[in-house]
Amino acid sequence: MSKAQETAVYTHGHHESVLRSHTWRTAANSAAYLLGSLKPHMRILDVGCGPGTITADLAALVPDGQVTGVDRAPEILDQARATATGRGLANVDFAVADVHALDFPDDTFCVVHAHQVLQHVGDPVTALREMKRVTRPGGFIAVRDSDYAAMTWYPAPPGMDAWLDLYRRVARANGGEPDAGRRLKSWALRAGFTDITATSSTWTFSTPDERAWWSGLWADRTLASAYAERATEGGHASAEQLRAVSEAWREWGRQEEGWFSVLHGEILCRKDA
Repeated sequence: MSKAQETAVYTHGHHESVLRSHTWRTAANSAAYLLGSLKPHMRILDVGCGPGTITADLAALVPDGQVTGVDRAPEILDQARATATGRGLANVDFAVADVHALDFPDDTFCVVHAHQVLQHVGDPVTALREMKRVTRPGGFIAVRDSDYAAMTWYPAPPGMDAWLDLYRRVARANGGEPDAGRRLKSWALRAGFTDITATSSTWTFSTPDERAWWSGLWADRTLASAYAERATEGGHASAEQLRAVSEAWREWGRQEEGWFSVLHGEILCRKDA
């Protein structure tokens, strides 16, 4: 088992504005590249499961199998358990874990999945090696991460560029890599994988409801989340600058022609049999 430990600080925290986004995620909108490889009997590990919406979806897709969701934050697992219980799922459980040192034996899972995780960890290559270790021969490691520098939007209030620059600086100061999507294949190669399928997909927000939701959660996150605290405490932005970025998000959200696209890199790696 790896002796490495997490060194990065999770940029977003678990403020309501963050969970507003995380609880929207489903297997369909966040793990479509994996779903064709699932079989009803599979045992799955969902790393960085957060509030458990994707975890619960995966459990429903493997009714004869078992899904274990793990996260470094014990407090979020209560919400994940409530999500699974509310859906009447009996084949899912949750535990606290660090992806750099997973507390599972070698060759345990058919699939190890991580969504929006590697951008936040201190050593993504070690994390992938550890995910590989607990995967059975012939099994899959599935990872999807956004790429902030590749995000694009229209119209472009000046404060939106300031948001992107600020977010990337804060994330890197916390030990993460906000442009992880483009790096996933490289990290997988460095982790020793040879069977890698690299793809990409997007989230797009354009309808009035989508714009209101996406702009609102980022406007709120910029002012009230752990990300906001780390931006000011780390000397990356003043409270006044954060207010300007928050208003830029709301201004973008009010635009009828508003459109925002989030690019994600994806890798589906097969462990050698």
